[in-house]
Amino acid sequence: MPEFRFNGVAQGGQTVQGTVYAPNKKAAQKKVKALSERHTFTLRDLEQRMIFKYKIKHPSGKVVTGEQKAYAEDEIRSALERMGMEVVSIQKNLINYSPKPPTGDVIMFVRLAANLLMEKMAFTEVMNLLMTDISSKSLKQILRDIASDLKGGMEAKQAFMKHQDSLGKFTAYMLGVASQSGNMAEIYEATARFLERRDEFKKSVKSALIMPAVTILATIGVFIWYVWYIVPETAGLFASFEGIELPPLTTFSLAMSAFLDKWMGLMGVITLVAIVAFVAWARTPKGQYLIAKYMIKIPVIGQLLHKLNIEVFCRVFAILYSGSGENLEVIRVAAEAAGNPYMEHRIKTITIPAMMGKGAGLVESMEAAGVFTPMTLSRFKTGAETGAVRKSAQQMADYYERETSLKLKTAVETIQTFVGLFIGLMVGFLTVLSAETALIRPSSNEMMGMGG
Repeated sequence: MPEFRFNGVAQGGQTVQGTVYAPNKKAAQKKVKALSERHTFTLRDLEQRMIFKYKIKHPSGKVVTGEQKAYAEDEIRSALERMGMEVVSIQKNLINYSPKPPTGDVIMFVRLAANLLMEKMAFTEVMNLLMTDISSKSLKQILRDIASDLKGGMEAKQAFMKHQDSLGKFTAYMLGVASQSGNMAEIYEATARFLERRDEFKKSVKSALIMPAVTILATIGVFIWYVWYIVPETAGLFASFEGIELPPLTTFSLAMSAFLDKWMGLMGVITLVAIVAFVAWARTPKGQYLIAKYMIKIPVIGQLLHKLNIEVFCRVFAILYSGSGENLEVIRVAAEAAGNPYMEHRIKTITIPAMMGKGAGLVESMEAAGVFTPMTLSRFKTGAETGAVRKSAQQMADYYERETSLKLKTAVETIQTFVGLFIGLMVGFLTVLSAETALIRPSSNEMMGMGG
């Protein structure tokens, strides 16, 4: 999210300076206005942090180009000159847009950082090493910003959460928490494992669904082409014979071909509009909520996705749970990380308020949300009774990880079976239709009638 720096003057003449984050300058002005009314100061200037391209000349004579974020050109110029560089040029990017770093690069960064931290390397050294080795320009810029903010005294959690839109809310939160904890390597390792697991599962589900979908669409396309074009060219000739009775499938196919000739254009437009409308609706919060709600009820794949969501919730819960009174925030973060808007909404609007306002227990509040399986509730209940909630959550995460991995293979085989059955039905229909057309034998009188 874009960063804006404001400068103002308080009633006593003191200088007021700070930063806000907003999607655009107008939204930033509203935030600063609210701050000025609350703290009674007058706004003088509001600057957005932009991307500048620079060209410098080393004392050795080597010319180097690069990019850097800053509020003004002078900031970059003075910083480069202090380093002994000769500034050739500095230009502000006309389009201040930084693409999100690829998911694979983010996962690789977290994994490498976890490995280096496990080897007892200092975090600053880890950041410096990875910043020089990462190929993604957008991720490299994010790491530079984080390192700069940390060096300037900003809290780690705030420095990482500034980039939650690019890194992902869960990843930014976990890395921010890790930097303030005493087990940084452990949290980085758990985060890397989680990201790798989620990415692997998404790829598996996509590979399990994309090929069957392409196969079914191709089969439907061939079916429509055969009925719409081939049948009229072969069997349509016999329809002009007087008194000939065509077989039922041939009659049906000719009628369908005539229907497609008349309405195919309109049907195509309606289908395209429906797809565009659905995609637009699916991107809205309401659409995401309803899709997530009913997705987990779909046989095979839906149940698999539901258990994956619970696995993620339990794993994040186990990583962050401390047994102290701050675990409402842990539940909220785990709900957001689960990746299911419906589950997240139910947990935030039922589970957390029940624990806060009504003083209900953890298991009772989770059960009220209606999104956890009986096995999950049973394990959490046992953990609550024995004082091993964190261990129970970890056990459920590990169990569902193994189960979803095994059941995904079964799900792929089930889908492939249904795809094979569908293709078999289509091929069977076309075979019978072709046989019917081949067996049509008009008599000589019918052929004479056609000629007359």
